[in-house]
Amino acid sequence: MKRCIELARLGLGSTYPNPMVGSVIVYDNKIIGEGWHDKSGNPHAEVNAINAVDDKKLLKKATIYVSLEPCSHYGKTPPCSDLIIEKGIKKVVIGTVDPNKQVAGKGIQKLLNAGCKVVVGVEEDACLEINKRFFTYHQKKRPFIILKWAESIDGFIAPNQKDERAPVWISNLYSRQLTHKWRTEEQAILVGGNTVLADNPSLTSRTWQGNNPLRVVIGSKAKLPEGSAVLNTEATTLIFSTDDAINIDQLANHEIISLNPNENTIKQVLSHLYDKHIQSLIIEGGLHTLSQFINQNLWDEARIFIGSKMLLSGVKAPNIKGKVKQEKPVLNDTLKILFND
Repeated sequence: MKRCIELARLGLGSTYPNPMVGSVIVYDNKIIGEGWHDKSGNPHAEVNAINAVDDKKLLKKATIYVSLEPCSHYGKTPPCSDLIIEKGIKKVVIGTVDPNKQVAGKGIQKLLNAGCKVVVGVEEDACLEINKRFFTYHQKKRPFIILKWAESIDGFIAPNQKDERAPVWISNLYSRQLTHKWRTEEQAILVGGNTVLADNPSLTSRTWQGNNPLRVVIGSKAKLPEGSAVLNTEATTLIFSTDDAINIDQLANHEIISLNPNENTIKQVLSHLYDKHIQSLIIEGGLHTLSQFINQNLWDEARIFIGSKMLLSGVKAPNIKGKVKQEKPVLNDTLKILFND
């Protein structure tokens, strides 16, 4: 099962809206086939593992391990539980049950009805961890939310004033590249309108190979200056606003969503992203936007870079409490990762 989890991680950032799944087939205490799901629409992990077995006659005597319950419904591909039964595999070991209501135990029941021996709950915590985005989306009806910021060693995220419309870098080059890697792993990235006005961020993964996330901008006045980087064609941008008019054209890769000023802004945004099947979201600022998510307890993980420089004054870093999962150096920065417990 640990090998299944290793394989599943290879799909990070590319399987949306599907979960990450790894599968291993064992005969006579030896792995004879393994596979993982790499992209939505492509064969699932179990299919790839079965296809990797050279001698298919061994399948009837083999055990298949899979990190998530085999699917039982027709989507872009046929049900994996049907394939397992068809190939005569009699023992199935499953990491955890699939929370998707289209599956949710139905795959397990189908295997049991066919006479398979099924074991569930092996390395379950680790299987839940790799698919925390998928589980949060299906169980909490919102994306998995990651807060990210960099703060100076004396606790500021930005100076009070600056001379140009660009970021003031607090973290080092390696920390910034790690941030771009993270962007390839998540479906969407969000900032407030004030951050767009002040820093003109691109919100792309330009220094790391991979997909650009969906860009999301919120603010009571999302009137973005012409030439703003979030309006380029490198990625799609959603602009949430309570304004009736916004001074940009409704271009093909941008969408403007009207917010109800009498309702909770953050919950409206998350509801819309849920409806668009967005399973994960990085929040990158600024202070007002980050604080709204913190104050409403709508976050799952926080990734905080503490730089080596001092600003002496400026915009104070958000006040957040959580369980420290990890704290490690990134050259002369410190990366602290918190869980919302």
